Amino acid sequence: MPSLSRRDALAVMAAASVLPLVDLVSPASAAAADPSARPVFRLATFRADVTPPLGHPLLAGWKTKAQKIGDPLYALGVVLLGPESQKPIVLATVDWCEIRNDAYDFWRDALAEAAGTTRERVLLSSVHQHDAPYADTTAQKLLDEAGLPGAMFDVDFQAKTVQQVAQAVRKSLETAQPVTHLGIGSAKIEKVASNRRIELAGAAPNFSRYSFTRDPQIRDADDGAIDPLLRTISFWNGDRPVAALSSYAVHPMSYYGQGEVSTDFVGLARSIRQREEPGVFQMYFSGCSGDTTAGKYNDGTPDGRKQLAQRLRSGMADAWKGTRRVPLTQAAFRSVPIRFQPETGGKLSEENLKKTLADDKAEGRVRSEAALGLSWLARCARGQTIDLPLVDFGPAVFVLAPAEAFVAYQLAASQLRPDALVMTAGYGECAPGYIPTEKTRQEGFVKEHGYCWVAAESEKVLLDGLKQALKQP
Repeated sequence: MPSLSRRDALAVMAAASVLPLVDLVSPASAAAADPSARPVFRLATFRADVTPPLGHPLLAGWKTKAQKIGDPLYALGVVLLGPESQKPIVLATVDWCEIRNDAYDFWRDALAEAAGTTRERVLLSSVHQHDAPYADTTAQKLLDEAGLPGAMFDVDFQAKTVQQVAQAVRKSLETAQPVTHLGIGSAKIEKVASNRRIELAGAAPNFSRYSFTRDPQIRDADDGAIDPLLRTISFWNGDRPVAALSSYAVHPMSYYGQGEVSTDFVGLARSIRQREEPGVFQMYFSGCSGDTTAGKYNDGTPDGRKQLAQRLRSGMADAWKGTRRVPLTQAAFRSVPIRFQPETGGKLSEENLKKTLADDKAEGRVRSEAALGLSWLARCARGQTIDLPLVDFGPAVFVLAPAEAFVAYQLAASQLRPDALVMTAGYGECAPGYIPTEKTRQEGFVKEHGYCWVAAESEKVLLDGLKQALKQP
């Protein structure tokens, strides 16, 4: 994807159309002129255990079921409360692989009701660890009807879990505390992320660098396109930090598929930082990392997982040390509805997906992916769009991108707002699967990897949405 110059980025912002679903709590200029006019913000923090029981499917049932709990999984979040005229904003992460379609709506509706807000103002992101649950309610219903009950996930377990998370949200509101300042920090991460795409001498580009890669030629090729920065946005009550939200663009897998439930190296890094700063609520979002993995720097061992965790933790600590505080004067919420066209050719046609799902001789994963495809087609048929939401704090912006968006979109988002630190989380509504760039699609990524339910031109849809959302009103 071509880079945007500063001039081009500003031109894009100036040309973008009026945004839907916009509110601005307070203009920074007015607050600067009269500090007493600053709006009063409060922040509530919540945590709930979302660990599946032993025997529960992990990664949609495509690998070994849960046999051991390596470390517990959590839903973590903050509720930002502003003036009474504005509804609360929820920023939340879930240590699950993916939450899709009606399951994603179910989660957001429950958290919205608990926080006293609306669905679109719940910015919910899966961290995307693979030794964790994966939820798409319609897909599981289709699997039930095809003779594969509970193959993807336990719907009753999800319902119970969501209610526990919602209750944690409600309880957190009782202890919400004032926040007066925003913290902004970033740091370069060393030896963690690399791109799936490699280009060896005399060979066409391919995308064979996975989370763990044994082939030294593939492993040792250049890092490729990554975003080297970990970004941290924090909330402060005067000079006392309350919560820190960090994000980095890498697939959060060191090894997986052996039945050990785990938050993997990103969750371990988060836990280390929580122990180091016990008074600061720690959250971690996986950035746009559909095509970035730890493959170049990961040996696939338990010790390797710890090393990756320590490198990520070091970046978090460096970002924290370099944090600068500014008065919290605004929290502008915007959401742009985007509409991807579904891929309906070949094996992804509705007719072929139904045949695959009904084929009791086909592999379970193949039938499961067919159910996911049908769930996506049903969503598209009823005209349901995907939310592309953000919270604009002025000097920092938090954006939530859908699904397995490629890192190029995160880099583009930062270029669109050169005046601010832009934290782009990925894995919001996960229904589209991979969202590659057109260049990588043409180079064969979709053919090589599959797991992509959106048609060509998806790059334009997402980029146009980012341009519209990141325009300053």
